[in-house]
Amino acid sequence: MKTSGANKSEAGPSPSERIDARIRELDDWRGKTLASLRKTILDADPEIIEEWKWMGSPVWSRDGMIAVGNAHKDKVKLTFSHGASLPDPDKLFNNGLNGKVWRAIDVSEGDEIDADALKALVRAAIAYNRAKKKPDRAKSAKAKD
Repeated sequence: MKTSGANKSEAGPSPSERIDARIRELDDWRGKTLASLRKTILDADPEIIEEWKWMGSPVWSRDGMIAVGNAHKDKVKLTFSHGASLPDPDKLFNNGLNGKVWRAIDVSEGDEIDADALKALVRAAIAYNRAKKKPDRAKSAKAKD
């Protein structure tokens, strides 16, 4: 797992450290759930980058944003930025189903998420990001020479 240097000031904590702190702040089931989701996401691919955006949201990226995690009063929400374009054979998405771009997984107390299904969803998001990524112009120019 990598962390984004763009979100770290010289004296401030790294994005991963901020996520660690957020999980500790949530001293109930939501902290445990967010920690579990985080571990599963990071286990899906060693090149995933953790970021801290929008004044307090953990974000996981690889070749573009994969998902944002947020703890709410009654749920932990994992929002996939391009979820509408991803296959979801295990039916993990349970929110945002009518939207054109994002999809979310709302996890309530006592819910269990299939780790293998979540890893597959994360890998599908990475594949989607890679497919839409524009080729490097310098590499394209060299290939033509």
